[in-house]
Amino acid sequence: MKFAIFGDIHANLEALEAVMADAEQQSCTHFVCIGDIVGYNANPHECLDFVRSLDCPVVKGNHDEEASADTELIGLNPLAEQAMTWTRAHLDAEDKQWLRDLRMVRQVRDFTIVHATLDTPSSWGYITNKFDAMASFSYQYTPVCFFGHTHAPKFYVKSSSVNVHPGLSVDLESGKKYFINVGSVGQPRDGDPRPSYAVYDVSAQRVAIRRIEYDMATAQRKILDAGLPPMLAERLSLGK
Repeated sequence: MKFAIFGDIHANLEALEAVMADAEQQSCTHFVCIGDIVGYNANPHECLDFVRSLDCPVVKGNHDEEASADTELIGLNPLAEQAMTWTRAHLDAEDKQWLRDLRMVRQVRDFTIVHATLDTPSSWGYITNKFDAMASFSYQYTPVCFFGHTHAPKFYVKSSSVNVHPGLSVDLESGKKYFINVGSVGQPRDGDPRPSYAVYDVSAQRVAIRRIEYDMATAQRKILDAGLPPMLAERLSLGK
């Protein structure tokens, strides 16, 4: 059994399709989404439809929450605010209700999924180092938890202390806990513009981050054609 675990799609349909094609080549049999299906890019409805068609476990991301709300946008930077205003206008009532109904945290088989942190998932805190990760480990009751939100893949490992695993694959060991950021499908921010997702091989007890190529030019053209801020197209090629 292999799980493809992905998130931070941010309405990038071309990247999502490429990830799913790669997951099929990797013989993944199950799919899990750690949130932020919408926001920033030009295909929010289409990406929602794609994820819904998988009939897989999904948790809510902060952009999913904002896109499904009818309250005033407060606290977003100008770029995110412009993109969110556009996104809200391009989702229908069914899309928004589906996003509202998503849970913040879920257990899937023997692992947990959350978009941001486990200690306060609805506060949308960022985990960027092992000290940030410590609080979430206190609320982690399964050996592995997958998360996203920072758009940068990373492995945090807790045994006697919390450490950052240096590679992009890890063999799971009994007695340790793993808090694994799967990176971003639709808007990577670690300097590598290629979409990122994780493959969890249950039989082998191994998690590997996959990076793949996709039709970035089409995704960028769609952003510009939609009238979204040009910087959103530019940053795809920068991986930032």
